[in-house]
Amino acid sequence: MATLCRPAVQVPPHVITLADTLALARSQHAEHPQLPLVLRLIENTGVRTRHLVQPLELTLRHPGFGERNSVYEAEAKARVPRVVGRALAAAELEAEEIDLIVYVSCTGFMMPSLTAWLINTLGFRSTTRQLPIAQLGCAGGGAAINRAQDFCTAYPEANALIVACEFCSLCYQPTDVGVGSLLSDGLFGDGVAAAVVRGSGGTGIRLLRNGSYLIPHTEGWISYDVRSTGFHFLLDKRVPSTMGPLAPALCELAAGHGWDASALDFYIVHAGGPRILLDLGKYLDVPQHAFRFSRATLTEYGNTASVVVLDALRRLFDEGGPGDGARGLLAGFGPGITAEMALGRWGSADASDDPADAVRHRPGTRHVPPPAGTERPPGPRPENPPEGAVSPS
Repeated sequence: MATLCRPAVQVPPHVITLADTLALARSQHAEHPQLPLVLRLIENTGVRTRHLVQPLELTLRHPGFGERNSVYEAEAKARVPRVVGRALAAAELEAEEIDLIVYVSCTGFMMPSLTAWLINTLGFRSTTRQLPIAQLGCAGGGAAINRAQDFCTAYPEANALIVACEFCSLCYQPTDVGVGSLLSDGLFGDGVAAAVVRGSGGTGIRLLRNGSYLIPHTEGWISYDVRSTGFHFLLDKRVPSTMGPLAPALCELAAGHGWDASALDFYIVHAGGPRILLDLGKYLDVPQHAFRFSRATLTEYGNTASVVVLDALRRLFDEGGPGDGARGLLAGFGPGITAEMALGRWGSADASDDPADAVRHRPGTRHVPPPAGTERPPGPRPENPPEGAVSPS
């Protein structure tokens, strides 16, 4: 059964506090007609510190999209290998034992994806599959977990590596002075994370079921306006109200597995802001303490987009884990408006799986097994497949 192992998370060294952010807003936008509202909204985010990939004085400059993207690439190559190494060690695997790399990021662009550089640089096999995810924003962390689970369910002896790399500060636009943009300037932070999903073995969350839900006709609520100056983040004021339509989707996913979403042992959710957690607690009838890991990452790091879910999960591990058999929910929310959701049960490496967790397929959903003969044979994987050999996909 696919197991999500301990994530490794790293934030860059340059820190900006809430006091710094408020002072900056006052000095740069002293004549803004809605400055009191902006300051109040920033204070209400609950964010106390954020980490930036560059010093503040460089962050505030805009040298052009090309130069910023060069910073993105250089910083990704400098920082991602460290979390990858720690994630592999936590999963007790070597690079050559990874069969899929899922790379998720919405704050910079590379082609080929960073996955190609990782394979060439860190000792992954040249046959390692690559899955870059670029346009799901804050939902990307949840989507990466779900696609890794899908892969490891299809190939039970396979292992997948998830990498999330977000440098939100490189998207700062000094000319964007709308209330939503100024709020975002006080909300988002930078960070990188990695985690392994093992097809078998390992300690962590046994991934049992996943799902996706799109709120109809909300694609303009969270979006990028891509210009010559880069990514301009657009945030609709209705976004904080999205838990109303998303909570039933979480309940339906849990009910499909015979669980009650209001009676689980742990909740790892994307905290885009405090309203998300307050509303989710209300709709699920769950106390706010259940979201302590998500709230902690928001408070200490800000909204780090796809990294949030992995950092909240890291904090669950740091607390010692909820104990074998504990049931939980993971969810990321982002543009679309999209929810990427998963159910899992905590298990240590020597714990046996619960027979009751055999996956219950939803009616009308086709689950096609891999063609006969395409399963990976036991034993070491060849570094160079025989000429003419085709890797199953």
